Amino acid sequence: MKPEIGLMDKNRDAVVKILNTTLADEMVLVTKTRNYHWNVMGAQFNDLHKFFDAQYEELSEILDEVAERVRALGGQAMGTMGEFQKQARLKEHPGQHPGSKSMLSNLLNDHEAIIRTMRADLAISQDTHGDAGTADMLTGLMKQHEKMAWMLRSFLE
Repeated sequence: MKPEIGLMDKNRDAVVKILNTTLADEMVLVTKTRNYHWNVMGAQFNDLHKFFDAQYEELSEILDEVAERVRALGGQAMGTMGEFQKQARLKEHPGQHPGSKSMLSNLLNDHEAIIRTMRADLAISQDTHGDAGTADMLTGLMKQHEKMAWMLRSFLE
């Protein structure tokens, strides 16, 4: 049964596509963060191991929130690695095992990329498709990513 929530089908479908792309990016970032949590080494091991774990947990909650928004709009949330890899704007780097400083830099770059795309996606959701709910959710998620990026930046300084 399709939702009757004051959005035309074409607008809901367009926003679902935006959200599924966001979901794919978040999955790449959560996977990369978990990988770094498992494989960090060096003098800051304990601090970074705990830090990456906390970020991984926050990103997992973001994944769930985005997927639930897709479903609330009547769409199907992507759920396979193949779909995520095909749709994601962020990319993994298989076989690479960076040092802790590069791990932090890589994650910072990914968070900042997500922030930039969310800023554009929330404007499109609101201005083009009239979906204030999704725009509001993306604004909140963008703020979470800004805080996570700030924390990563602080480790690097």
